[in-house]
Amino acid sequence: METLFGIDYPTWWFLVVGALFSGYAILDGFDFGAGAWHVFFRRDSSRQTALKAIDPTWHGNEVWLVIGGGTLFAGFPVFYGTLFSAMYTPFILFLMFIIFRGISIKFRNMEEMPWWRTLWDWSYSISSIMLAFLLGVVLGNILNGMPLDENYEYIGEGFFEFLNPFSILVGITSVGLFMMHGAVYLLLKTEGQLYNRVQGFLNRGMAFFIVSYLITTVYGLINLDHLLLVFKENKVLFVVPFLVFLSIANVPRLASKEKYGWAFIFTSLTIALLLVIVAFELYPRLLWSNGVEANSITIYNAAASTKTLKIMMGFVAVGGPLVLLYSYFVYRTFWGRVNSDSEGY
Repeated sequence: METLFGIDYPTWWFLVVGALFSGYAILDGFDFGAGAWHVFFRRDSSRQTALKAIDPTWHGNEVWLVIGGGTLFAGFPVFYGTLFSAMYTPFILFLMFIIFRGISIKFRNMEEMPWWRTLWDWSYSISSIMLAFLLGVVLGNILNGMPLDENYEYIGEGFFEFLNPFSILVGITSVGLFMMHGAVYLLLKTEGQLYNRVQGFLNRGMAFFIVSYLITTVYGLINLDHLLLVFKENKVLFVVPFLVFLSIANVPRLASKEKYGWAFIFTSLTIALLLVIVAFELYPRLLWSNGVEANSITIYNAAASTKTLKIMMGFVAVGGPLVLLYSYFVYRTFWGRVNSDSEGY
């Protein structure tokens, strides 16, 4: 098999897809978190300000999802087809909520009636929570495994089979993680009374995430032995969970000192490291088969041709830096605190 710098192309593409979805989780994650807190703001001016904080960037953040989905389809078409067939219901729900989230942001200020704005505030907040939850549900099912046949096709039964205990726990943990991440972002963007209120939200968000994360971890250790195999075989990899622990612990420490810039770095790092753990638990698999291990989808039996991967790596080499440069430009341009008098949303 052909390699690039000693690494085969399916592995390179596994890393590319993982990097793109990590970027999406970090960037759109704080949008989801900010939206989850939205209905807890009592004043209309506070809700306006919170929306101004994300208004310049939330469109661009979703670009990472589109690019990630495209690279997944192009690089691992077998996995893409099986996953979207098996997870049809959560993906359709995800699409519905991402539409409602967008129209809620746009429709809210079209009328001044309180009931109108309250309606779209609730729609925006519920959509944000459900988007975070559904991402966690899909990830939980990938880790938990699915029944696949020898053709790598999903053979599960039941409309709500994707709502198993582990996927629900991962979904709840994702909501907690993004709420903590979003609260830190709002503290970087707001001031005055809203800033003080979000400080209290952050404390609740940290507690919610830590408790849900511990419960999910314990459940996984007890019931999903296959996720521990790589760590048992390579003890050095335990450094990554240790780094996750340090990263999580640094968030409340920095928040207590109101160093929210560094706290945001560590919430972002926590998201990235958790996805690194997922990558270690899966590799070289992309999807576990619950029934027969031989039916599991791997980066090798799901990958496009080597020629296709080589060509697409060229596009990644050019397009990747451009996407990063664009993201940097947007955040650099719109950086700074917002208030009810700021221009924008």
